[in-house]
Amino acid sequence: MFGLSKLLSNTWKNGKVYSTVIISNLISGIIGIVGSMILNGGWWLVVWFPWVSNHEVRGDRAFQQLIIFYLIAFVLTILIEVAINIFRLKSEYSQKRIITKTLIINTISYLIGSIAMYSFTF
Repeated sequence: MFGLSKLLSNTWKNGKVYSTVIISNLISGIIGIVGSMILNGGWWLVVWFPWVSNHEVRGDRAFQQLIIFYLIAFVLTILIEVAINIFRLKSEYSQKRIITKTLIINTISYLIGSIAMYSFTF
């Protein structure tokens, strides 16, 4: 929220960007939960947020599948958030700027979250 505000508007405090980020993250999260429940027969956040450990992922093939699912979740997150961000912020910023800044912020947050999450589980 703060990062996208800084990258888009060059200020840490931009209410329109804050509300847009909150909305896009909520919608992305809800879609992730519902999608995961549909794909996994009721288990929520298993596909969108695949927090598993070395007990669940054994062998090269299983780890490759985890990475593929994680990348798919990342791409879907980007697509959803970019669409919402463009819809809400197109009058203030160019589409290219919204897309690139959303991609940068999500990449940073995914990297930090992934490193933190998987450093404890693998």
